[in-house]
Amino acid sequence: MIPEDLRYHKDHEWVRANGKRAVVGISDFAQENLGDIVYLEMPKLGLVVKVGDEITEIESTKTTSPLYAPVGGTIVSINEVLEDKPELINQDAYHDGWIVAIEMNQPKELEQLMTDEDYETFLQKEEH
Repeated sequence: MIPEDLRYHKDHEWVRANGKRAVVGISDFAQENLGDIVYLEMPKLGLVVKVGDEITEIESTKTTSPLYAPVGGTIVSINEVLEDKPELINQDAYHDGWIVAIEMNQPKELEQLMTDEDYETFLQKEEH
């Protein structure tokens, strides 16, 4: 089930926006394709990112995959629990497995991201 209250990027990141703050993680589809997540390099607080910038890398038993910024701004929070428990991303991708929070400098960038319905259609095309 794809949560309705989030926005989605084509690289399978999700965004939960609250005012100018955007919490970011990877979708359930992404974590399933990665397999068991074993390590996450934590990005630096205060890092300024633009849409499409690589924030960090997620390592799994299968591969290493970049996490891209779905919105631009400054990283104001990181999910430090993931340092010791990266598997939380596999267990709860949309809640406990969030990765960073970004203070957006252009909240209008959210409008460029997919809704849950758009993302579901996008995934159906990816599978074919």
